Amino acid sequence: MSSDLQSEHYPGFEGRIGRVFSTSEPWWPQKPTAPQGSPNVVIVLADDLGYSDVGCYGSEIPTPAIDTLAAAGLRYSNFHVTPMCSPTRAALLTGLNPHLAGMGFVANADPGFPGYAGELPRNQPSLAEMMRANGYATLAVGKWHLCTPADLSDAGDRNSWPLQRGFDQYYGFLEALTNFHHPHRLYEGNSAVQTDEYPEGYYLTDDLTDRAVRMIREVRLGDPDKPFFLYYAHGAVHAPLHAPAADIARHRGRYDGGWDRLREERLARQIELGIVPPGTVLPPRNTEPNEDVREWDSLTANQRKVMARYMEVYAAMVESVDRSVAAIRDTLEDLGELDNTIFIFTSDNGASREGGEWGTPSYFQAVGEISGTPGGHGEPIDDELVAGIDAIGGPTTWPHYPRGWAMACNTPFRLYKLMTYRGGHSVPFVLSWPAGP
Repeated sequence: MSSDLQSEHYPGFEGRIGRVFSTSEPWWPQKPTAPQGSPNVVIVLADDLGYSDVGCYGSEIPTPAIDTLAAAGLRYSNFHVTPMCSPTRAALLTGLNPHLAGMGFVANADPGFPGYAGELPRNQPSLAEMMRANGYATLAVGKWHLCTPADLSDAGDRNSWPLQRGFDQYYGFLEALTNFHHPHRLYEGNSAVQTDEYPEGYYLTDDLTDRAVRMIREVRLGDPDKPFFLYYAHGAVHAPLHAPAADIARHRGRYDGGWDRLREERLARQIELGIVPPGTVLPPRNTEPNEDVREWDSLTANQRKVMARYMEVYAAMVESVDRSVAAIRDTLEDLGELDNTIFIFTSDNGASREGGEWGTPSYFQAVGEISGTPGGHGEPIDDELVAGIDAIGGPTTWPHYPRGWAMACNTPFRLYKLMTYRGGHSVPFVLSWPAGP
């Protein structure tokens, strides 16, 4: 037998190959096995979630599952990420500085410089690769955003796709964002899911959650002792702001008081919870050019009505993220494995101001306006938008909230995602491991 075949199939072959089978001694390499009692690991990563957006960080949005994790574990008040998407994900999955991981910016293109390749380095192991090599089942669900657009076609290079970077299973979308009611393309493993039409009432976050739960149960059915690593990277609460109508309805009227009042209320709860010290005061409303926020009371009645609707949809999305945490937690409890699971919840960066000053029913137009490219969304609030307000958050719109809400979501910090002020990189971080040291 050639050394090449030995190294590929039976590294360090310790048997003996005789002239016939009866004089040969078989041998099988030992498969990687995690030490007995190794904990499961679950990381739930929200997208564009502000520092104060969950209940245990001062939010009015009901997030009982995340709050329960915090009560049973640790809630960090001074946790930092990078202020944008792909770099945080690359750092999390490699343990490297984002530039060393080739992800100094979002994975939208390769400009020809080493720190900005837009894909994970092949000469550095990922967290999933390390855990699989040590006997873990490795599962990924949701947003990836760690490969360039050139890699996304069926003929593209898959070297920075989830399965090629150590995950046994993957279900989700590879791009930065997608439609939550009708995702334009989902992937299962290395293959696009062929879907002509989504069922009525389909909602991506719930679909991803169902798949995460199914993966966990499949692993446990196949091997009752094998620990697993689940990386659940939400598309929520990144634009487009989409949610089921019934979820949005639960928040109707909650934000009629506006963003100035909201951040005062959130700060008061943060002080009460011990997130920030007594006597903490809010910084002035953001006033930087093109980042400024109008006083809520200066808006017209129609402007306030539409802007409150944007935040109602956002709150419904936050609730959907909490539902996912509850579903995974309930599954672990049902399996008797909750206590020996390291469960982490956090966000990739702070809340986003990409909806501009007025918010928008069309996210890409708003981004064009902010970046100075053609296609800005023009007049902020018109009669047609007011008349169709109930459509905001549904499948016919691609909305994003105005930056006044992002300011409130990042309470008590200043500014937003993409910025080096703390509003860009201070995020919630909750860790629970009941059976841990």
